[in-house]
Amino acid sequence: MAFTSFLGRVLFASVFILSAYQEFNEYESDGGPAAKAFGPKFDVFTKHVQSHIGKQVPEIEIAHLVAATIALKGIGGILFIFGTSLGAYLLLLHQMIATPILYDFYNYDNEEKEFTQLFIKFTQNMALFGALLFFIGMKNSISRRQPKKKVQKTKTF
Repeated sequence: MAFTSFLGRVLFASVFILSAYQEFNEYESDGGPAAKAFGPKFDVFTKHVQSHIGKQVPEIEIAHLVAATIALKGIGGILFIFGTSLGAYLLLLHQMIATPILYDFYNYDNEEKEFTQLFIKFTQNMALFGALLFFIGMKNSISRRQPKKKVQKTKTF
C-alpha cells in the first residue's frame, strides 16, 4: 500500500514538475513563451476583476509571475512526492492563481470553438484541484486518528 501511494504521488506530481522544468528551460529575462501566453490573459483577467470589484489591481511583472508559478509547481511537486501537506498547499495555490487566468472560458460565447477547449481544460484543472483537496483531507483525517489503547485485563487467581 505504501509503494502504491508513493507511485500515485509521483505520477500526479510529474504533471507539475515536468511543466515547471519545461518552463524553466524556456525562461528568459522577459519570461519566455510562458509570459507571452500568460501576459494577454492576465491583462484581460485584471480588467475583468477591476470592473467587478471597482479597485485597481496592483501592477505585477509577468516575468515575476511566471517565475513564481515555476517555483510553486517545482517545489510543490517535489514536496508532494514526499507526502507533505505543504507541497499540496503550494500546488493548490498555483491552481487557484493560474486556472482562472489561463482557461478564461467565461470571456467567450458558448458557440465559439475556444469556449469548449478552454472549458475542458478548466474542468481538468478543477479535477486536479479536487484531488489535492482530497489528499489534504485524507492527510488531516489520518493524523487526527488516535491509536486505540489496549485495555489490560486484570488477572484473577
